[in-house]
Amino acid sequence: MIERVVVTPEAAAVIEQLRARHGPLMFHQSGGCCDGSSPMCFPAGEFKVGGEDVRVGTIVGCEFWMWAIQYEYFSNSQIVIDVVPGRGSGFSLESPEGVRFLTRSRLFEDREIAELERQGPPVRGGASTDLGLGIPAAMVNRATDR
Repeated sequence: MIERVVVTPEAAAVIEQLRARHGPLMFHQSGGCCDGSSPMCFPAGEFKVGGEDVRVGTIVGCEFWMWAIQYEYFSNSQIVIDVVPGRGSGFSLESPEGVRFLTRSRLFEDREIAELERQGPPVRGGASTDLGLGIPAAMVNRATDR
C-alpha cells in the first residue's frame, strides 16, 4: 500500500512526546496563508473536520486531514511531515516545545500513482468513518455542515 502521508523519525519522536502528554492526537492542514498552511496538531476531535476535508492518512497513529482544495495540489505527491526548530502557530500542540511541524513532499512515481488509483480516493470528512473517538465522523461534522 502506498502511503499518501509519512513522517520523519524526528517528527515521529515529537508526536510520541505530545501523545504521551495530551493523549490521542490528530493533524489538520488547512491551506490558509501563513501558519494555516502548516500541519497543525490537536487533541483528537478538538478540530472538527467537515465535508471539505480529506483524510490523507495516518502518521504515528494520528489521523492526518487536509483541506480538499489544498490536497488537490498534493495529490501527485507523498506528503512528508517533518519537524524543525522554531515557533509555529500558537494553536498547534508542539508550539510551546520550540519546534514546529513542516510539510515537505516528493512526487510519486508512475507506478505509485497507478497503485493509488487502485486504492481509491481519500475519505472526505462527513463520510461515515470513525475518527478514532468511537463516534462516526458524520456526527462530529454536523455543526460544520450547516
